[in-house]
Amino acid sequence: MTASKAKTLSSLFKTAVRNATKESSSLPSGDKPLKQFVSSLDTSSSPSPSPSPSSASFRIRSPQPTKKPANDGSLHSWLLQPASTSENSIGGFTDELHSILCTGHPESSKDIEEMMDNGSSLGRVLNIPWLSNVSNNNISLRRKELSRERKQKWVFKKTQSGRFNRLIKMCGDKLGTKATIEVFDKLGRDTGLKEYNALIAVCLEKARTSNDEDDALEHMSEAFKTLKKMRERGFQVEEGTYGPFLMYFIDMGMVEEFFFFCGPIKEGNPSSVTRLGYYEMLLWIGVNNEEKIQELCNCIVAADEEDDFKLKENYLLALCESGRKDIMQLLEVIDITRISSVNVVANIFESLGRLSFDSFAEKFLWTLKNNDYKMADISRLIFSYVSAIPNLAVEDLFLKFKSLHMKFEITPSSASYEKLITYCCDLHKVHFALDIVHQMCEEGLSLSIEMLHSILHASEENYEYNLVRRIYSLIGCHNVKPTSETFRSMINLSVKMKDFNGAYAMLDDLKKLNISPTSTIYNTILAGYFRESNISGAMMVLKQMESEDVKPDSHTYSYLIANCNCEEDITKYCEAMKAAGIQVTKHIFMALINAYTACGQIEKAKQVVLDKGIPVNSLNEIKGALASALACSGMMPDALNIYKEIKQNGGTLEPKPVISLIEHFTSEGDVNILLQLLEELHDPDYWFDGCCRAVVHCVTKKHLRLALDLLKQLKDEFHKDDLALDVVFDECNCREAAKRFTDWPGFASSHEGRIRPYSFS
Repeated sequence: MTASKAKTLSSLFKTAVRNATKESSSLPSGDKPLKQFVSSLDTSSSPSPSPSPSSASFRIRSPQPTKKPANDGSLHSWLLQPASTSENSIGGFTDELHSILCTGHPESSKDIEEMMDNGSSLGRVLNIPWLSNVSNNNISLRRKELSRERKQKWVFKKTQSGRFNRLIKMCGDKLGTKATIEVFDKLGRDTGLKEYNALIAVCLEKARTSNDEDDALEHMSEAFKTLKKMRERGFQVEEGTYGPFLMYFIDMGMVEEFFFFCGPIKEGNPSSVTRLGYYEMLLWIGVNNEEKIQELCNCIVAADEEDDFKLKENYLLALCESGRKDIMQLLEVIDITRISSVNVVANIFESLGRLSFDSFAEKFLWTLKNNDYKMADISRLIFSYVSAIPNLAVEDLFLKFKSLHMKFEITPSSASYEKLITYCCDLHKVHFALDIVHQMCEEGLSLSIEMLHSILHASEENYEYNLVRRIYSLIGCHNVKPTSETFRSMINLSVKMKDFNGAYAMLDDLKKLNISPTSTIYNTILAGYFRESNISGAMMVLKQMESEDVKPDSHTYSYLIANCNCEEDITKYCEAMKAAGIQVTKHIFMALINAYTACGQIEKAKQVVLDKGIPVNSLNEIKGALASALACSGMMPDALNIYKEIKQNGGTLEPKPVISLIEHFTSEGDVNILLQLLEELHDPDYWFDGCCRAVVHCVTKKHLRLALDLLKQLKDEFHKDDLALDVVFDECNCREAAKRFTDWPGFASSHEGRIRPYSFS
């Protein structure tokens, strides 16, 4: 949302408060939720004047008065004072917030039952066939499939929260916040603080990204109603709840709304008063009010009481996160040893690194060491400092890291080494990360297996498959205890570099360690043989699985079915899978589509997506596989029809099918669809691949204006990657030269196919 739209939205908030009754009567019937929200804000018969933030301002120590705009306020000055209860000072809006944040009565079970029985949104939402008729077998199948996917793909960060937030976002988008809460209630899941916070975040994000003021106000209405329901159920409003509201007001530049909201928070949760100072500093930084920023800094320079120090700490944290040099004034007076959390100190050191404040960094390190700060924490702070120094090469960063440890006579901790290794992997410096691992082991420090997995993952992401040999040697030399997942990752890298002998050697070592091989490990080798079209090698893997008594799983059968050359083989594997009691998964459905298409059975491939056993949340992905298979078979109109059908149903296509549609796009297709397909690609790597293929298509089909536009986008996005741009231009020149040569009348038809331009695949 632009600043002008945020300003309009701010005025809409105020208008809603002042004229609630009038607006609620004039709103159309379709705006019922908004009408109810606006009506709930009308807490008095006559509207109160809109208060200014300054009316709620008090001071810790009164500085010299400064000139300020009439609508400016100072939160720091009243944080430690009693909250105002005057109706004139707060108004109807904050009265409502006060009732939400400071009071609340649990909702009776009778009310909930009535809500369930009457025509509520829950009844409408749950009256859908797929939800009511879903079988226990399908639920069990989906759980097994998800579990298998988690085990197969290593995740290198804590994803539980991310997955849950995605679930809440999906439910909030499809059902609405009220219906989502009702669904949780009916399914027997208590709606807790985590769920409410996630739903509020969904509403605020929708309001933030909306370009329509009325729509944004509607989403804010939902957020406040969710907050109210949360308080009615007895939940305390902590920072995880009020923080997103304050950040929304900060990002939108809504100064008055910010202070309206802070008042009830302070009264309802007195322990939050010093933390609110962090948000106030961010507010003034966000609206570029330098006078207020300086005022806040001046007011607390001399403050030394405990509450004052906590407020000073939060101001400093906000300044550090904003990357401002104003922190120097506070760094001169701050007692670094009194800061409550090592995470806050780490943020301060990151800021010192970004601003190249070397003298302050060394001063604080000496102070912490002389005050018996934990050595492991000091080592972490050194990493936080050096990793934030701008334009510092990884090699120089490591030297700085080591020199500071030597200067302060501190041994680097395992945790700081692992942060350094992760830093190198993120920058694609996997070789250097392995050098650090060797040094770490030589110093007698232990290496976690999770860190080794992250290096294996980085090697795969950077296509440095040959590093698996070095990693394998490291495991043997330093007595690192690998797991089944470690061997799966190493065997996967060996297979990708076509070193099947090395993969089998690792498989033998796995058995020597008394680790049982799994179907997932054998599937990795099986997939590698199929990629090389080595059918005999793939059959050998199946025999080894049988001899080791490792049962094939759904992925094993998906590989076998996808590589069938005739319909009889497809039927044979499907019957074997059914006899083994293996449920059909989305991978099996996609394998069937590819197999039938390869056998020329296009109609049977189309029939696969009509199977009633397909989970609803996998249907679009399976349809995407069909679109890709049809495109590869030259049936581009049918493939585009499936794409359009998915879009009309509000779905999206996976990146790989999109790339396939772009690659096989025909001259008969509308070139605008080509651009729509590109818009489906949000990942930079996939977008680059798709855009390159689109450029080649446009050059080949003489859509030169569009080709130039796409090349300009590529240049803007990847202006620092000269090699990638050179590849694109070489491909375009090669395609154009090949076309001119094949169009030459003297070029014999027998030469067709000999010119094979470079491919992006």
